[in-house]
Formats: sequence, structure tokens, C-alpha cells
Amino acid sequence: MLKRLWLVALVLITVSRVQAVELKEGHPEQYVVKDGDTLWDISETFLRDPWLWPEIWQLNSQIENPHLIYPGDTIGLVYTDQNSRMNTKTRLTVTDRGPGGNTVKLTPTARITMLDTAIPAIPLDAIASFLTNSRIVKAAQLEGAPYVVAGDDNRILAGGGGTVYARGFERGEEPESAYGLFRKGQLFVDPDTSEVLGLEAREIGTGTVATWDGDIAKLELSSAREEVVIGDRLLATDERKLVTNFMPSSPSGTVQGRMIAVLSGVNQIGQFNVVVVNQGEREGVTEGNVLAIYKEGGVVLDRVTRRKVRLPSERAGLLMLFRVFDKVSYGLVLKAKRPLSVGDQVRNP
Repeated sequence: MLKRLWLVALVLITVSRVQAVELKEGHPEQYVVKDGDTLWDISETFLRDPWLWPEIWQLNSQIENPHLIYPGDTIGLVYTDQNSRMNTKTRLTVTDRGPGGNTVKLTPTARITMLDTAIPAIPLDAIASFLTNSRIVKAAQLEGAPYVVAGDDNRILAGGGGTVYARGFERGEEPESAYGLFRKGQLFVDPDTSEVLGLEAREIGTGTVATWDGDIAKLELSSAREEVVIGDRLLATDERKLVTNFMPSSPSGTVQGRMIAVLSGVNQIGQFNVVVVNQGEREGVTEGNVLAIYKEGGVVLDRVTRRKVRLPSERAGLLMLFRVFDKVSYGLVLKAKRPLSVGDQVRNP
């Protein structure tokens, strides 16, 4: 089954549930969107809590493509009650469409609005590889998958255009037409319960089945991000929606979790690092959920009682979940007031 990634542009809408939204001190009345901006950047220009942007966003029905925001657009504050400037009466909207939102391209069969020029919600370059190049699986699933046994002419190729041989397919059953080549990554374990939450499978390349005989198949490599080696595992390419624009939201239920790993090859966690959280579909979280990060308070000696006590945890940042699996999720740190660490708590914002 060939991989098909569907691009989804989630619509920013005014939510019926109204929270107390505070405007940032010194906010402008209008802002002209620039290349490189994200919705998060613009939200921080106007709001004390940027993730509450959807609470006061108002679509302008007189604007073409009112769901999307483009460089050159003017974002402005409007007041639905001219006699009151209370936050509950404040709305943000596109007041003037710039040239980017009116650009179109022609094809022989259709007139297509160029959605790819719309600004994203968060920096996509920070998360792009984690949207497509990895997945969380059960350890047994990866260990039981077909594996690379040899390269063409006993060579192992680093780039696309070569071939490899894999074995371990079910005899008598035709293989899938396309596979991802994966390598074992981190094993994620819940630090509080010791439950195994999943195994990271890193995709290092893709290939299509050219021929097969018994439990051995010959694959033509379509791409390879790293050197393909003997023992790399094959998993059928998945068909799923690729979400690239997110509506910031609060989780529907209570979240009490932790950051259990960082995927950016660093020790201390800061802004725009990708982390793994021990909360997933099982816990009811979804892509776009925003979580507050809390650093656990230190242990001090109470000089009166001569006993050690732990100080309260303090809020230290915000992250947004951008890919959710069964028991864990990937999140992007959007704000960090201080260096963060694996083990820090995540809660409802």
C-alpha cells in the first residue's frame, strides 16, 4: 500500500466556550504579517496567553480565504461592543487582505488557490522530520518485521536508486508494494509506573518491491536518509493524514504527565526542541493540545523541624503536541522561561 500523506489545513474558528483572554500590555491595534511569521508569533504580539488565539479569532466573511493568513495581511483588533473594550468583547480578524492571499496558479484543469503560502501555526522546520520520518511501535512489531539481508552485489547503498534484499515475509502471501526501512530508536518507559510506552522506529529510507520469491523480496530504494545496513527492518508505509497547521487548544480532560525524552540530541531542553510526553490517545490528548511545563521544586532543609521538604513546582514553559500516538506524543516547546529537563511535569495550561 503506497504511502499517501494528506495535507490538512485546520480552520481557526471562534470557540463557543469563552475563556478570560487578556490582551498583552502594549499590544498594537494592527499588525502586518511578514514572511517567516507563525500564528504563534502573531498571537504573542496581542495576547498574554498565545494559545488562546482561537478564543477571540473572528472570520471576516468579506475576505477571500478567511480561514488562512498570508504575508502582507493586516491583522487588527475589532470591538463588537463600541461602548466597551472588555476582553470578552474583543476580537481579532484579518482587516485587509495582502497580495499573497490573492495569488493563484493555473493548471490545465483547475484554478487552485496557493495554500502553501499561508503562514503555519508553529515553525514547521522544527518538526518536519518528526512528522514523517519516525513512528512509535511495539518492540515485538519491529523485531518481527522483515529485515534487510543483503545489498545489490553484496553492497549496502546509501542513496536512492539502488536495491536491497529483505527476508522474513509470510510465505505464500504477496508483500505490500512499498515499505519504509526502519531502525530501532529509543525505548520509552513511563518514569512513574515503569510501563513500556513504545519503541521509536526511525525511518531511514523507502523502497518498492520489485520481485519476490518465498520469504525474500528485492526492493528498489526510492530514498535513503542514512546508510542502509543489514538488519534494518521493513514496515509497510502507512496511510495517514499529515497535519501541518494546528489549532491551539486545551486538553478535554485533566493531564498529569511528564516529558520523558528529547529528540533533538541535546541534554537541556529549550524553545523549539522536540520532546516526548507520556500522554497519548489513551489519555485523550490530541494534536494541537497545549500543555504547561512545570519544573519540580527543589528539596530544602526545614531548619525549624530539621526535616527535608520539597518546594512547590513552578510553571516554566509551554509546549504544543503535534503528533499523537497510543501512549506517547511528540511536542514542540514553544516557550521556556528557564532550561527544562527530561522528567519535568506537563499539565493543563
